[in-house]
Amino acid sequence: MDQLTDEQVERRLSEALANRSSVSAEKLIAGLLRTFNLTADAEDEFVFPALNSSARERIFGGQVIAQAIVAADRTVDDEKNIHSLHSYFLRAGDETKPLHFRVHRDFDGRSISNRRVVVRQNDKVIFNLTASFQKPADGLQHQIPLPDVMPPEQCMSAMEQIARNPQVADKHIERMSMPRPFDVRSFRPEGKSQDARQYQWFRTVAPLPDDPLTHRATLAFASDMGLLSTSMIPHGLHWTTPGLFSTSLDHAMWFHDDFRMDQWICYVMDSDWTGHTRGLNRGALYTQDGKLVASAVQEGLIRLTPKEPDA
Repeated sequence: MDQLTDEQVERRLSEALANRSSVSAEKLIAGLLRTFNLTADAEDEFVFPALNSSARERIFGGQVIAQAIVAADRTVDDEKNIHSLHSYFLRAGDETKPLHFRVHRDFDGRSISNRRVVVRQNDKVIFNLTASFQKPADGLQHQIPLPDVMPPEQCMSAMEQIARNPQVADKHIERMSMPRPFDVRSFRPEGKSQDARQYQWFRTVAPLPDDPLTHRATLAFASDMGLLSTSMIPHGLHWTTPGLFSTSLDHAMWFHDDFRMDQWICYVMDSDWTGHTRGLNRGALYTQDGKLVASAVQEGLIRLTPKEPDA
């Protein structure tokens, strides 16, 4: 599809908005918080139960990152908060099967603790994470300022982007507009075709509890949304591109300061390099008043199988 008429855009937007609003904000947030509710199975072992059904082919990577953070935090002193994580996605997960989290207490110091979390499904490791926790401390401070970005109110909503994007076929509208617990506004600056830059604003669709762990786990969840697509921008690829397969390989994050995920966060993303079927992506996360609260780096697998020519 090369071009969309105003009538087509209006119809697609109406369909997307109707689908997105079919579940209340309160129910969406309740569902998000349930994903952080892990059941203790044995010492330093936790389980997340299987779902009865799933519309996903695989578990969303951000969900497993967030759950691993929660599992690790439950073995750490209350005064220590997560400040960094490094993780690898090894196998695709299935939402209709339980997830088993095993936490290894690798180090406990006076100010810092380190944990390893191994996630299994069907007795196979699908994901692992190493996280570091630190007591609050004062020290030197500096940060890179928030770039010149449009405020969220002026950015295009995710639903409008879907409706206006001719690369998104009508058959994908329903899937891409599934009800989600995040309000997302995105922008890709115009420039050279090789520019691999974009940013998006996001926040939860309803208030969250006050505890910092919930907000950090929720940010980790959201940090896997859209980051990998940054390295596809110079190549004109979209997740619906025929023959494209993409998936996250690893994900690292550093938490710099406190924030609230029910207030706007700006995710400024760029990509240095793509090659050998991999793409490297970086993200800086700011509050609306310009405070840098987290950083993320992710490498993903990007495979494009050329489309067979028509006979």
